[in-house]
Amino acid sequence: MKIILLGPPGAGKGTQAETLCEAFTIPHISTGNMLREAVDEETELGLEAKALMDAGILVSDEVIVGLVEDRISKGDCKNGFLFDGFPRTIPQAQALVDRDIPIDAVIEINVPDQDIIERMSGRRMHPGSGRNYHVIYNPPKIDGKDDLTGEDLVQREDDEPETVKDRLKVYEDQTAPLIDFYSEMSKQEKLKYIKVSGTSTPEEVSSEILSMLNI
Repeated sequence: MKIILLGPPGAGKGTQAETLCEAFTIPHISTGNMLREAVDEETELGLEAKALMDAGILVSDEVIVGLVEDRISKGDCKNGFLFDGFPRTIPQAQALVDRDIPIDAVIEINVPDQDIIERMSGRRMHPGSGRNYHVIYNPPKIDGKDDLTGEDLVQREDDEPETVKDRLKVYEDQTAPLIDFYSEMSKQEKLKYIKVSGTSTPEEVSSEILSMLNI
């Protein structure tokens, strides 16, 4: 099964990716991890990407798509793969079509912006241990304090409301057009487009996705 997972930051894509990868015995491929692996392995494209990043230049679609082709040629992709964070743009999506890389299903996890802001801005972390809390869903016993050490909890910069709003705007501008792209493609090709609400429990979302994939 070859899957693309779409959804804004904080939609719960990581949790669903884990479930899907286990169900189909496929690897979870994210752009960030793929870039790091290629750089660490010092592949030709990895070195090219590193040179661009070191110079503060955005890695081109051509290099990203080349890295994707290299990654999915590995043995662990024999049953398929799950893309998370790729494609990010229409040109990247079109490149998959142009290079005859087939996709079986595109899964969109839809969560309203306000819910995302509440989810992410409520996160708190204990810097020393990495323990995570949430002011609503998983609050510490004492507000603002780690349960085990009593030390202060912090809010990561990425989880501050204004930062979350900025990330949602980037998603809306860059990635949301992919929803139309794949919705249209699903009408013409053997591509299943699945849209689920990410506001249910993770278990309910997983059950709905697997049901719609006929699992």
